[in-house]
Amino acid sequence: MAKQRESRWVKAVVSRIVRFVLWFITKPTWEGTENVPARGGVIIAANHLSMADPLTVAHFLYIGARRWPTFTMKDGVMKIPVVRAVARSTGQIPIKRGSTDAVKALHEAEVALTRDGSSVIFYPEGTCTRDPGLWPMTAKTGVARLALTTGVPVVPVAHWGEQNLLPYGAKKPSLFPRKRIDFRAGPPVDLSRFEGRPLTATVLKEATELIMGDITALQAQIRGEEPPAIPFDFKRAREEAAEAKRAERLTGGDADGGTGDGAAGGGDNGKSSAGT
Repeated sequence: MAKQRESRWVKAVVSRIVRFVLWFITKPTWEGTENVPARGGVIIAANHLSMADPLTVAHFLYIGARRWPTFTMKDGVMKIPVVRAVARSTGQIPIKRGSTDAVKALHEAEVALTRDGSSVIFYPEGTCTRDPGLWPMTAKTGVARLALTTGVPVVPVAHWGEQNLLPYGAKKPSLFPRKRIDFRAGPPVDLSRFEGRPLTATVLKEATELIMGDITALQAQIRGEEPPAIPFDFKRAREEAAEAKRAERLTGGDADGGTGDGAAGGGDNGKSSAGT
């Protein structure tokens, strides 16, 4: 489990390297660190802006809140030899999406929270935000389930600025000038209304919305802006985009077949007529 595979000297080396690099390329501001418990299991639920997030969130938690950061990491990242060795030596938890290993990883996270008293970082959205304004999106229910199952507090954390360092999809970071990165942690999400209730889909959805609502409110404070009334639903957006593409293909086919004159329609229409 997490504590059994941690190495103090690896943690010391990694933390010093990360601190040096981030102080060199970022100007961080941290608020609300007092909301992170000094000890005991805690879920850190953060929004996801950039592939640089793991470093900046870890920096915030380790230096600002004085807690060692434990992540659930994609299995693809863990396949990189050096990263795998460091991750295992620092207590990180590998997870494979869409497999039985995902259940195993969540169990390991539960043990890290309840037995080891770890601070485990989760991105409830599951991926970098695709919201046009970079606001937090709708989220998966895994964090809510874990919180309600274990009873550990969920501390919402919002951040803003990593999109200027490494925008989603960019291959190269913009290192200079130093980028301002703002963090704000709120008090634990109040999930008391769900205590003792069966973990139905409705309960998990409502709890997840509360968690994401607190994260969004914190980011709104950082940005000084009003968030969207309805969070961006990435899954629905992908489905709608796929449906639009299907409709476009069907419409295009009808237009070609409806000319009634393969010669007038050119080469493509001639092929369509032959195929028909």
